[in-house]
Amino acid sequence: MNIEDMLAPDGIVPRLKAEDKKQALQALATKAEAATGAPAHEIYTALLQRERLSSTSLGRGIAIPHIKLPMAKAITCLFARLEKPIPFDSHDGEPVDLLFFLLAPEQAGGDHLKALARISRLIRDPATLEGLRNAKDVNELRLVLTKPLTSNAA
Repeated sequence: MNIEDMLAPDGIVPRLKAEDKKQALQALATKAEAATGAPAHEIYTALLQRERLSSTSLGRGIAIPHIKLPMAKAITCLFARLEKPIPFDSHDGEPVDLLFFLLAPEQAGGDHLKALARISRLIRDPATLEGLRNAKDVNELRLVLTKPLTSNAA
């Protein structure tokens, strides 16, 4: 599964302004509504419910909020680089500056897990993280996000 296949056409936000986790999730929900047609308030509510279960922060300034919705038609990925890092209930205490948002249909099953694994492989590479943090614009971010991986190991 490739990021470019999941990435919404306008799914990259190079400078997301958010003061806290809720603002960031609301902005992602609004962006996801434009990409998927699913109502932003339902996306936002599902994101908040997911975060109540357990923070989707992985540490090192990265979070992957992910949800399944019945009205979602396909797995959709959005990426946002925050203008300034925000607290995200991270296990390492580090604020988050990189957000990958994954929205999947309820019946996605294994494909949802494959999408999460693909993002996980991407963010394990220190050069990729550096590229995401230093890219100057949407085009550079897209190049970093869609570059081929050297390994398929999950």
